[in-house]
Amino acid sequence: MSVDVPRRIVIFRHAKADWSQESDHERPLAERGRRDAPAAGRWLASAGIAPELTLCSSAVRTRETWKLAVPELPQRPRTVYEDRMYEASLGELIALVNETAEDVNELLLVGHNPGMHALADALAGDAEGDALARMNRAGFPTAAIAVLTFQGTWKSVEHGVGRLTAYWSPQE
Repeated sequence: MSVDVPRRIVIFRHAKADWSQESDHERPLAERGRRDAPAAGRWLASAGIAPELTLCSSAVRTRETWKLAVPELPQRPRTVYEDRMYEASLGELIALVNETAEDVNELLLVGHNPGMHALADALAGDAEGDALARMNRAGFPTAAIAVLTFQGTWKSVEHGVGRLTAYWSPQE
């Protein structure tokens, strides 16, 4: 595949979770999270986001977030529930992105902080307008979404390769 292929990475932090008696991995969404997840899906659709593949953490709150957001999209992408995304470090997240098949042009990740913010910040070599400043000022709250573009192969994804083209949060 040519290195000139335009790609898009969409980084989506799970919606607000409840602080239940469950283990961290089993925590469900809070009421606010159940409201914010479909709003995030509507924003994705309005922004023209059409992922071919979604990698979603296996945690209950990320799965619930995606299941509430995805019906808002015009087309449901293939979704893989990925255990390695739960508590993943920045390096582990980049390694997962590097494993993406080359026939995928748009990848969406649904995961957790601090990894989602770290990934968006690390990949953003530059940004449109004030998107990077807004993202960093907000600290990537629950249900936040960062959209980055880059040219090349998934194996070439590394620090600074992308351009942050959009940032959205339900708290803005």
